[in-house]
Amino acid sequence: MTSSDQLTCFANGVDRNQAALLFAAQRPAALNQFFEASGPPAWETIPSWSLIGTADNVIPPAQQQAMSTHAGAQISTVNAGHLSLVTRPNAVIQVIEAAVDTTT
Repeated sequence: MTSSDQLTCFANGVDRNQAALLFAAQRPAALNQFFEASGPPAWETIPSWSLIGTADNVIPPAQQQAMSTHAGAQISTVNAGHLSLVTRPNAVIQVIEAAVDTTT
């Protein structure tokens, strides 16, 4: 993947230097993830929250919406790419605080 691809796909919205560091540290997907059972999903028994980046170019927002809905998650959206934890930390904090407020 070229540095241009890194910025437009994986790290859209992230500073070029930080994106290069994040991309270098990203491990590739393991082949066994497609064959090993993961066990019962936690969302079946634990409330869940989802923050969907509407500009995500790695996992399409529609797919995130479908997975989140299937899990019964409380869904929020943010105008961010795949790395909303980096680019929109305040939105992430709001979701975490909502989860805490709901479960305590």
